[in-house]
Amino acid sequence: MNGWTRAGWPLVLVLACALCASFAPVARGAATAPLAVAGEDSVIPVRAGAETPAPAPAVPAVTSPAGASAVPATRDYQAEARASFTPANRTYNSIRILLRLIGPLYGILAGLLLMFTGVSARFRDIANGLGHRRYVRVLVYFALYAVTIFALSLPLAWYEEFALEHQYGLSNQAFPDWLLDSFKGLVFSVVALGVLPLMSLAWRAVETSPRRWWLWLSAGTFPVALAVTLLQPIVFDPLFNKFTTLHDDALRTEILALAAKAGIPAKHVYEVDMSTRTKKLNAYVSGFGASQRIVLWDTTLQRMKRDEILFVMGHEMGHYVLHHVWKYLGIITGGAFVVFWLGARLTNAWIAAFGERWGVHDVTDLAAMPVLWLSLTMVVLLVSPALNAASRAVEHEADVFSLELTHDNDAGARSFLKLAQDNRSDPEPAAWVRLLLYDHPPLGERIRFALQYRPWERGEPNRLYKPAR
Repeated sequence: MNGWTRAGWPLVLVLACALCASFAPVARGAATAPLAVAGEDSVIPVRAGAETPAPAPAVPAVTSPAGASAVPATRDYQAEARASFTPANRTYNSIRILLRLIGPLYGILAGLLLMFTGVSARFRDIANGLGHRRYVRVLVYFALYAVTIFALSLPLAWYEEFALEHQYGLSNQAFPDWLLDSFKGLVFSVVALGVLPLMSLAWRAVETSPRRWWLWLSAGTFPVALAVTLLQPIVFDPLFNKFTTLHDDALRTEILALAAKAGIPAKHVYEVDMSTRTKKLNAYVSGFGASQRIVLWDTTLQRMKRDEILFVMGHEMGHYVLHHVWKYLGIITGGAFVVFWLGARLTNAWIAAFGERWGVHDVTDLAAMPVLWLSLTMVVLLVSPALNAASRAVEHEADVFSLELTHDNDAGARSFLKLAQDNRSDPEPAAWVRLLLYDHPPLGERIRFALQYRPWERGEPNRLYKPAR
C-alpha cells in the first residue's frame, strides 16, 4: 500500500469499483502487473544480501535467441525454487500475507472509529458551515477525511512500505523521501478526487437518488476507469518518477522488433529511475492509443539477462495484444454493479442500526461517507477470490503468449525462478492463500508450465499468439 492507495482508496472503491489499484498502481510507476506475485505491489524484488543462499551448482542450460525453440533446461528449476524458500524468506512472506489481510480490516476499523467517535459528524458540520454548494461541502469533507485516514494509516504504511522492506534489504529509499512520496500521494488524491469534481459528482448521485445511487455510480465506473488507464502513463506516473528513452540502443531495437512481431505499433521504449527507491524489478506496457508506452525499470536493466528481459516484455506485450486492459475494465465495470448494489444495502443496514448514535440521518448525509466506503470494502473482501481468479487466468494467458512469441522456455523458467529466489516468495503456497491473495499463478506452477509448454515442437498451432501472414 503506497501513498496513493492509502489516501486515494476511495477512488478505487467509489469510482472504479475495487482493485483498480491492484491492476494499475499509480505511485509505484507500474501500470500493468508484470511477472509478480501477490503481496509485492506488482514488482520483482531483488534478493537481499546473503540471507538467500545461491542455488546448488548445476549444469547451465543452453538457450537460443528469441524466436527459436530453446534447448530444454538441465537444471531442476522447481527444486531450486523450493530450496530458495529459506526460513528468513518464509518469515518475510508470512508477514506480507498478514499485512495483506490486515490492511482492509484496518481501513474498516478506521471508518468505524470516525463514526463512533463523532469525528465524521464534526467534519460534516465544518463542511456545511463553510458553504452551501455541494462542491465546497464535499471538497472540505473529503479533504478532512483523507488527511485523517492518512494519519491513522501512516504507522501501518510505514511498517509495510519502509521498515519491513529495509529490514529485508529490498529498499533504497531514505525515510524523508518515503514520507515525501506519501504526502504527494495524499495531495494527489485530494486534487484528483476533491478539487476535480469527481467526488462531488458521485455525491450528487447519492443526494439526488438515495435509492438508486448505486446504479448511477456503477454506470460511471467505466468512463472513470478508462480515463485513469489513458492518463496514467502520461500524467500520473511522471509525478512520482523520471522517464527517459531507453539508453541501450541495441536492447531498444530488440524490444521494438519483438513488439513489431507481436503486432504492437510501439515507437518508443522508456526506462524509469526506480533505483532511487527500490531494489525491485519491473517492466510493463501501459496505456492505449496515444498514451501507449513500453517501460523498463532501471533496476531490471541492471539485474536481468537480455533473454529474460525479452521474455518479460513478451509477457507484458501479451497483456496489450490480448486486450487485457479492456478485459480488466470489463471485470471492473461488471463487478461494480454487484459491489455497489451490495454495498448500498449494507450501508443502509449500518445506518438503520447505528445512525442515531452516529448523528447520521440517512445515506445522503455527508457524515455517512465513511460508512459507504467501509461497506464497499467489506463487499470487495467477499468478491476478491473471484476477482483474483479472473486475474490469474489473464496472467496465465500472458505467460502463454510470451512463450509462443519467443519460444524461449528456458528464459521464461529462469525469470520465474529469479522471482522465487529474489521475491522471498513461496513457490507452492497453501490453497487458501492462493485463493484469497494471489492475483498471479504461484511461481511453482509458472516454472512447470514454462518448461512443458512447447506446442510448436509437436506441430500444433499456437493458442494465443497469431503471427502476421
